[in-house]
Amino acid sequence: MQVSMASAQGVGSANEDIILASPTGVVVLDGLSAPKDLPMGCVHGTPWFVRQLSAYLINLIGDAAVPLREALRSAISEVNDLHRDSCALSQEAVPASTVVMIRERGDVLDYLVLSDNMLVLDLGDEGIRVITDKRVEEVAGKEMRAALQGPTGTPEHAARVSALVTVQRHLRNRPGGYWVAATDPDAADEATVGSINLVQVRQAALLTDGASRLVDSFHTMNWEQLLDLLRTEGPAALLDRTRVVELSDPAGERWPRFKRSDDATVAYVRISSPAFLPPEGQHLG
Repeated sequence: MQVSMASAQGVGSANEDIILASPTGVVVLDGLSAPKDLPMGCVHGTPWFVRQLSAYLINLIGDAAVPLREALRSAISEVNDLHRDSCALSQEAVPASTVVMIRERGDVLDYLVLSDNMLVLDLGDEGIRVITDKRVEEVAGKEMRAALQGPTGTPEHAARVSALVTVQRHLRNRPGGYWVAATDPDAADEATVGSINLVQVRQAALLTDGASRLVDSFHTMNWEQLLDLLRTEGPAALLDRTRVVELSDPAGERWPRFKRSDDATVAYVRISSPAFLPPEGQHLG
């Protein structure tokens, strides 16, 4: 398994995405932004949370005997222990993150997806499979439609986004709502998991929603074209092209969105094969 990766900060004070890779696994997290005008029960913040959670995950999935759901459950519990004495973990206003991860285990590829990160798998003759969880888009419809009204970057737009996040927090990690990694280990039970024979997988991409925009928001390419771009030009090229499109519509008039530009992170994975050698000069980490 060969992995190349890139991450770029969007509008905000810090990149709340993170990506970690080991010889047999990849973990990509997208921290949920907390508007500055809303309360936060954790003194550490979202960037700290995603760093801690990802570190536990990449370590835990290194043990092939540990199921991915169990790894996520244990990682959430471990991070809770790091700050339960200093932070109000029972409140809704705690850091949270989406999760997508894969693991090579013998002759299979295990995967886990929690919330709206994307796992894109090229399965050869079987086509391309996209795995994600869009339940967050099925709640707070009225507030979501309002938050998508531009122009982005204005106080009025920011207020509508804050109103959306306030409602979403009440629905987070509850039946009938949507699920993310936060302080409830039971969220791991809501993750989508599976295993695929490794020989079926030609290439894969793990993306935060800021890196999937060209396909699922802007509709300027399809998943096959996205994988081709990653294979031929690398992950940084995908993020550069995303920023170009975002800058062409800074107010969100053509493509309504919550942020002018979002943190964007992608890991591109290929299974060693003569048909999928790295482009000349490209470094694979």
